[in-house]
Amino acid sequence: MSRELTFDGVPVLSRGRHRSPRKGACFMEMASYLAGEKWSDHPACTHPLLAQLARMVNDHTSDAERSALAPMIPSVVGVGGGLRGGSETEVRWAVGFVVAVAGHTLREIPEVMQRAVATGLIRCEQLAATLSEPVPGIEDLREILAGVPRAESWARAFSVDRRITHKAFTRHAAPSMVSCAVDGTVAHASNAADARLRDLLEVGIEAAHRLDDLLAPPPVVVAAPAPPTTLRAPSGALLGSRHGEAEAGSR
Repeated sequence: MSRELTFDGVPVLSRGRHRSPRKGACFMEMASYLAGEKWSDHPACTHPLLAQLARMVNDHTSDAERSALAPMIPSVVGVGGGLRGGSETEVRWAVGFVVAVAGHTLREIPEVMQRAVATGLIRCEQLAATLSEPVPGIEDLREILAGVPRAESWARAFSVDRRITHKAFTRHAAPSMVSCAVDGTVAHASNAADARLRDLLEVGIEAAHRLDDLLAPPPVVVAAPAPPTTLRAPSGALLGSRHGEAEAGSR
């Protein structure tokens, strides 16, 4: 038996990608299995930003503590995966997720990273102002930035007259901010990194579920089909059939 397998054949969580469960599994590969998808660390069942956070937390967590992440795997299945890419709803979801995750770590990460994250959060603020509907959690942004006044001041000066498109945010800025949140947590926490990373993933999962609840389109109610109508065959006389004519003639 491979040393990467437990006694019952369930793969042990480990770093990186794996070609098959026999080689081990990362957090999101196990999520793809639970979702009934093809084995992958980028399953369609989970929003790419949440999946990125889970992969990075998985890879940065120590071998001794990684198994503690396993109970959270089912909670990412089906979260944010049904959003239509490029839609305003998806942009609102991405902005809300980034504010929750990056905002959670902002005070704790090194100052050089605070500047980058604060700049990204100001981008979130600017982007949210262009949307037709409010972004859940955006009201917390001012308080979050107020906790790092030097980084905020630098970021606002840097961001003057700079705007970002929806596509650029979801494809580039948002993933970069998730990376900064994880890398900053690792750089700051040192010996406590495992616990801090697990806490960050919990924050991300909670935010993702909240955003799904608030932004998911209402379910489409499909009316039950009407029961089939039973038609009684009319008599032959009414149909003018030969059988009906015969009956009439016999009378």
